[in-house]
Amino acid sequence: MNKHLIAIAVLGASLALTGCAEEPAQQSNQPHLQPIDVASVIIKSVQNWHTYTTRLEAPEEVSLMPRVAGVIEHIAFNEGDEVKQGDLLFKLDARPYAAVVASLEAQVVSAEAALSQAQSEAKRAVRLTERKAISTEQAESRTSTLRQREAQLAALKAQLIAANLDLEFTDIRSPIDGVISRANITKGNNVLAGQSVLTSIVSNQTMYAYFDVDERTWNSSFDEVTAAAHQQVVMQKVGQNGFAHTGYIDFIDNQINAATGTLRVRARFDENTALRAGSFARIKLAANDVTEQVIVPDRAIGTDLKNRFVLTVGEGNILEYKLVTTGERYGSFRAITSGLKAGDVIAVNGPARVGPGMPISPNTVTLDTTGVAFTLSPTAQHTLMAKK
Repeated sequence: MNKHLIAIAVLGASLALTGCAEEPAQQSNQPHLQPIDVASVIIKSVQNWHTYTTRLEAPEEVSLMPRVAGVIEHIAFNEGDEVKQGDLLFKLDARPYAAVVASLEAQVVSAEAALSQAQSEAKRAVRLTERKAISTEQAESRTSTLRQREAQLAALKAQLIAANLDLEFTDIRSPIDGVISRANITKGNNVLAGQSVLTSIVSNQTMYAYFDVDERTWNSSFDEVTAAAHQQVVMQKVGQNGFAHTGYIDFIDNQINAATGTLRVRARFDENTALRAGSFARIKLAANDVTEQVIVPDRAIGTDLKNRFVLTVGEGNILEYKLVTTGERYGSFRAITSGLKAGDVIAVNGPARVGPGMPISPNTVTLDTTGVAFTLSPTAQHTLMAKK
């Protein structure tokens, strides 16, 4: 009897253990669905971009040299300051030039007196000649003296003008608006006319950026662009994340460089004192054609050997492999030229944690394109509508 009870107890315990073991096994057969951020692709009007590197140049740059020789008496600017055209920068010792001016002024007074006397004698000679009181030779001599005195006075007046200019040039003033560098020659030093470089000044209200566009690109994307059209460009300086500076094309060279197969183009950036001549810059120029393309986050695109692909959400929330062709990048987004269409739902973060054929638990998010420039100008959309 006891043996039967023991057998029944053992059997009951075995059944209980078997039931407990089967329950987690059944649970483990249930697939674990990983939550993944998904979003519908965006359709945007976009332009293709072309990027060029260059260095900024100032439209006006002056290596300041004195027009007269002398000793620097005073420096009237703070190094690195902005200066205006006509501002006094250096003052030379003016006393030698003032003495020359005073001497010439006295000589002019003397010449004027001599001219006045010669005029009187010439008039008297005319009256005496009419009365036959003097010979014709004497009258002509007085007339010749008058002409000499007039010429002498004119020459002295010209010398006086030149001397006054030299005196004026002892005040060395800024020929342009801009930012001044340091003083290369300091107070008390002698400088030579047209040889000594006192300092340099570069204009800072406008900057130029020259870059070369290859002939094929120009003909395919910009053939109808003219300097008068002021085609817009954007620029990025070293150390900046975005293209914060906006300018326009104001010069296109008149011929293709046969040696390089490129066309020289200049972009102009106005009223921007934050730009400095010599700065390295990247210029982005948008093609004229505006098209509608599928836009996805750049991180959603995976690489498989030589192919680019995107994971889309298919029936039953199962990820599918879609081969795509990528286009231009716009901030953190990328244009897809083929492989996706409007209405497709993609895995936003790409194949980082998932792969094709994997079921997921979709977490729908909205792609935020605020602040992302897909076209260069706000009129691009109007251009697209006009073409339609």
